[in-house]
Amino acid sequence: MATKYDWPMAEDRSLIGKRHNRVDGPEKARGAAKYSYDRNLDGMLYARLVTSTVPHGRILGIDTSNAEKVPGYKGHVNILNVGDEVQWVGAEILAVCADTEEHARDVAAATAVHFERLPHWVKDEDVEKAGTANRVAPAKDDTKGPDIEDAWKSADATVEGYYGLGVITHCCLEPHGQVVDWSGDEITVYASTQAVARIPADLARGLSRDESIGTVSADQVHVITPYMGGGFGSKFNIDTWGIACAQLSKQTGKPVKLMLDRDEELMVAGGRPSDYGKVKIGAKKDGTLVAYEAETWSTGGVAGRGSPPVPYVYNNEERLSQKARHLNVSTNIGPARAWRAPNHPQAAVLTMCPMEDLAAELDMDPVEFFKKNADLTARPEVYRYEIDKCADMIDWKANWHKRGDSGPGPVKRGLGLSLHTWGGRPHDSTCEVRIQPDGGVSVNLASQDLGVGTYTTLSVVAAETFGLQIPDIKVNIGSSRLPISGASGGSTTVGGTSASTRRAAVNALEELKGVVADALEVDASDLVAEDGKVFAKSDPSKSLSWTDACRKLGNRTITGQGKQPDREGGKLNDSGVGGVQMADVSVDVETGIVTINKIAAVQDVGLVICLEQCESQVYGAVIQGIAWALYEEAIYDQTTGKMLNPDMEFYKLPGAADIGELEVHMVQNKYDDRGVIGIGEPPAISPGAAISNAVANAIGVRVPTLPLTPDRVLEALANA
Repeated sequence: MATKYDWPMAEDRSLIGKRHNRVDGPEKARGAAKYSYDRNLDGMLYARLVTSTVPHGRILGIDTSNAEKVPGYKGHVNILNVGDEVQWVGAEILAVCADTEEHARDVAAATAVHFERLPHWVKDEDVEKAGTANRVAPAKDDTKGPDIEDAWKSADATVEGYYGLGVITHCCLEPHGQVVDWSGDEITVYASTQAVARIPADLARGLSRDESIGTVSADQVHVITPYMGGGFGSKFNIDTWGIACAQLSKQTGKPVKLMLDRDEELMVAGGRPSDYGKVKIGAKKDGTLVAYEAETWSTGGVAGRGSPPVPYVYNNEERLSQKARHLNVSTNIGPARAWRAPNHPQAAVLTMCPMEDLAAELDMDPVEFFKKNADLTARPEVYRYEIDKCADMIDWKANWHKRGDSGPGPVKRGLGLSLHTWGGRPHDSTCEVRIQPDGGVSVNLASQDLGVGTYTTLSVVAAETFGLQIPDIKVNIGSSRLPISGASGGSTTVGGTSASTRRAAVNALEELKGVVADALEVDASDLVAEDGKVFAKSDPSKSLSWTDACRKLGNRTITGQGKQPDREGGKLNDSGVGGVQMADVSVDVETGIVTINKIAAVQDVGLVICLEQCESQVYGAVIQGIAWALYEEAIYDQTTGKMLNPDMEFYKLPGAADIGELEVHMVQNKYDDRGVIGIGEPPAISPGAAISNAVANAIGVRVPTLPLTPDRVLEALANA
């Protein structure tokens, strides 16, 4: 049923779905945008963490006597105490503070912690050895679809292989941390967070556990985050260092800054779990998939972290026989945290790579193989369209060849593809839109912009509703004192905030129309706001400019409120998207170096609010995918339990010259009746599988595990 809140029809949109410059771009380009790291308050102290040097142990003693003699020392708080266990190198034990960063480092270095070492396990790939170390949680078979044994008997071709990808860490441009200023009863927190509205209660709970402080109310905490430098799922909570930072501010009576160093960021601020598995897949000679069977295992620190949803995308339970068994392996490494589409990148590798191997076994073009089996997906028509579109973009017909048939010379070229899906259901959001008597319009909600364009999308939604231009809208986010909106996780932000903003703007406009209707002597329902004017549809000569219309308010301000969800407010968003990516690579078989020639990405996200920002999300996701496909991996030494590459020299990320050509196509209007769906996560899923498949096509053999480093490429060639 249509409602007044519905998105404008395509022909009526002047801003939605178009290209727009970022609202916050100039401020960032000038260096005027204030990130948490940029906050340097008067009298501020600097804090550092004292962390565990052992991967597993019990704390026997903590000695701060020498630390307290270091020049500039101002205080310390314990995060853990004598008798507590540590579970990884880098685990937080104390926070210390001093008058300068240099003195804070000296204080941390002078603090002595003594441990009783306990058995540890950090290697993630050898599940059999982990089993002997009692590190493997028991699992049950998850069986779906027709009888699996009958399916194997009906298969004309099968492939069995070993596939996987290692642990990668969060590597946010702005590391985790905050500046806390506890003054009187008010605690101001400049936090690098994905959850502005959640942090006050989170911090209050943590502080209230400290008997020396007593009960702290969330109302005492004011979180300010106008800008933050990336989170990707790792920055939802205040964390131990945030609580310690507040305790130090209370203890010293001064503002305190505690931002993680890069090594701490890579060791303890969260990582994406590894996943490895033995996969068997079968099909009839015409390419019809009939069976998928897998035993997989993953490591996500001591607690583990879920399981990949395999088989991925191609998972129709009525037609495909499925059997999956997943093991969680406990390891003494930094904890797992959500990482852009949790478990989906792993599932893509464990499904799309065996599928391309089976296509090669059947001597089929993977494009035709994947399209033939699209009926096993949730949205066959979408995926077939996207596969064809992506194939055109990368010129598949001209460039694809049978596996290994790359011709002479040491540099071999290959193509590969992958499919993915995601939810993107909107989070709960409350918005207030205010219209001032001078014509000013503001959008107000306690959301956050992680660098992806929230300021811009909300400006577009409000401007479209009021018939104004983007510069006419002031967006206020990044403060917990504004109306509550959800955390930015699960690609939920654009759906939640755009819906609440649309409803609030419509409600505000309805109230303004009521005021203007009397002045123009027309019915309010006859009024529209377009092109900077408010006028009657039946008689456009009865018109006022936006500014003159707002002057009719006198001295009062209109405040329109909107919520998501709202049962009476129409269907402005949905969930469930599909995407296809194809990779064109070159592989030097003498050096093992993989070079990206081009990646094409086709993505469906329902209604696009801002095309340029939407495409930018896909570009960024593909670049991240190239990083973990070719370079990123957390390397641990089993003997010492230490991460060997917690730095930007050996934890390799791609540079501009490593990316190759990227081409993105957003599927607009074809499926946009569903409204807005989040885009943050889905395009980060497929790059690894697509690139791995392209390498296999180029060199004729599968490199079983990612990242596809030169040594692994050469080893696969040697084993072949």
